[in-house]
Amino acid sequence: MKIKRFTVLLSLIFTLFNLSFAEPTSERIFLGIDVLEGMNFEPLRGKKVGLLTHPAGVNRMGKSTIEVLRSSKLFYLVALYGPEHGIYGNEKANIQIGDKKDPFTGLPVYSLYGKFRKPTPQMLANIDTLVIDLQGVGVRSYTYISCMRYAIEACFENKIEVIVLDRPNPLGGLKVDGPQMDSEWMSYVGAFQTPYVHGLTIGEIARMCKEVPGWLKIEDSIRKKGNLAIVPMKGWKREMRWPDTGLKWIPTSPYIRDLSSVAGYSMTGLGAQIGGFKHGIGTPYPFRLLSFKGIHPDKLQKILQRKSIPGISFKVQNISGNNKARTSGVYVRINDWKNFNPTEISFHMMQLACQFSAKNPFANLKENQRTLYNKHVGSTAWWNEISTLGAKANVNSFLKTWKKSSQDFQAFSKRYWLYK
Repeated sequence: MKIKRFTVLLSLIFTLFNLSFAEPTSERIFLGIDVLEGMNFEPLRGKKVGLLTHPAGVNRMGKSTIEVLRSSKLFYLVALYGPEHGIYGNEKANIQIGDKKDPFTGLPVYSLYGKFRKPTPQMLANIDTLVIDLQGVGVRSYTYISCMRYAIEACFENKIEVIVLDRPNPLGGLKVDGPQMDSEWMSYVGAFQTPYVHGLTIGEIARMCKEVPGWLKIEDSIRKKGNLAIVPMKGWKREMRWPDTGLKWIPTSPYIRDLSSVAGYSMTGLGAQIGGFKHGIGTPYPFRLLSFKGIHPDKLQKILQRKSIPGISFKVQNISGNNKARTSGVYVRINDWKNFNPTEISFHMMQLACQFSAKNPFANLKENQRTLYNKHVGSTAWWNEISTLGAKANVNSFLKTWKKSSQDFQAFSKRYWLYK
């Protein structure tokens, strides 16, 4: 009876989704939480509900999803679950977070970035349904999609329903770029074998978890029986980047506080991991301001400009500090979004790091450094190239290969798109 009811629910949700295309002139964006509220929370009626979310989990008016769900008397919000950075987004990256009691709601908060990253049966014992409302940045290594995967796996194994409230990909739904993840490097910063910039919404990734064998690391029979519903957005189109939505950006983590850093994360995050490049953390331009010790910004700007990287240009940027000291770097500007390949600059940065250094900084790394690097980049072939050839690594050959594999992935993923 329960499975039958959930099938009806799925039909209702996708009917509502399809009806949204009957209003092509509407420019208003309704997020998954707005659509759920517009359904008068029908999927949650009478149930004990858990919510996995963070500060960017808000409705189109900026009201927290926690408060939206708490305001309804049609069901019972009984538990909260927090990803990396916690439900209030004030925890540092890579720092374990403990379970706690929420001082504002009195609800238990189970950390999914602490002792456990996959919810335990005890964490799920008091809920019928887990609602997931997480805002990603369109990049494979950003851990919220991994958190969602682990939560879906645990819920399916414990026969808990899952409802994912969809949100925009801030980079849009058409930009796919970068190396694909080799299976040997899959981890919490690479839970899916996608290009680094995947071009999907979190709801579409959830759909692929349910429908694509192997995307969930559980028995296939359990995956097939799992109850998953996705509440899609209304009014969002694939070509929309975040500014096109008219929605306010809520910081998703301490350094992703604005749209400049969202784009920057996809561009320079990989390139500053190892080698000596800094990318603006601690300045007003996180992930956008490049510097390298011993290389004057004027010289760095000219070297980068000579690379002729499509879609971007470089400007020397000076910053005045509180102590009147001045720091400077090279700001990365996006000039042509259509021809812009987000990750391309990172691999040129790695090659330049070898050129600027007396020794290849990618050679003879400690095991933990090598592993962490590869968990993010994901390409064994590139690691072999940069760690052995250094400045002679053939960046353009890899970029050409990755462009083809990204196109192949996008062609495959189209069958799971919620927004055509």
